[in-house]
Amino acid sequence: MKYRLATNEDIPQLAKVHVDSWRTTYDGIVPQSFLYETLTYDSLEKRWEMILAHHQAIVVENTEKSVVGFASGGIERSGKYDYEGELYAIYLLKAYQGKGIGKKLVQMIAEQLFREQMHSMLVWVLKDNDSKYFYESLGGKYVDTEIINIGGKKLTEIAYGWDSIQPLLPVKE
Repeated sequence: MKYRLATNEDIPQLAKVHVDSWRTTYDGIVPQSFLYETLTYDSLEKRWEMILAHHQAIVVENTEKSVVGFASGGIERSGKYDYEGELYAIYLLKAYQGKGIGKKLVQMIAEQLFREQMHSMLVWVLKDNDSKYFYESLGGKYVDTEIINIGGKKLTEIAYGWDSIQPLLPVKE
């Protein structure tokens, strides 16, 4: 696996990973109409153009140079919490989950935030998404819940936080 910063050339693959991972991760949680009608490759390509214009993202490629996952992060967006940084998104194609790739992506985002003088981090995850256990296993502590609306359905999101991202930083060899 190769980890690197995303470029504009990655946008079509980023959109595909984003859509495909949403469809597998949120099947049975988010309305099907949202997953298969609202969430499209075209709409996500436009969104990724905006994201990369303002933020960095890290992609992971397989040996065939196909993007199989990504993560992005930056300044905590709401201003409501005492966390400096935020893990905005992390998605992997289903076939690549459970192999340590997600942990490596979190470490890389934590390292990016640390370089930008941020020492704490927050992440939001849907309550019904089993990835909440991933964040708990990395030491994320419950911070808050919020009700959001996706595709006309009210869903609960949980915020997990790290008062210090130091334990998340990759170990230098």
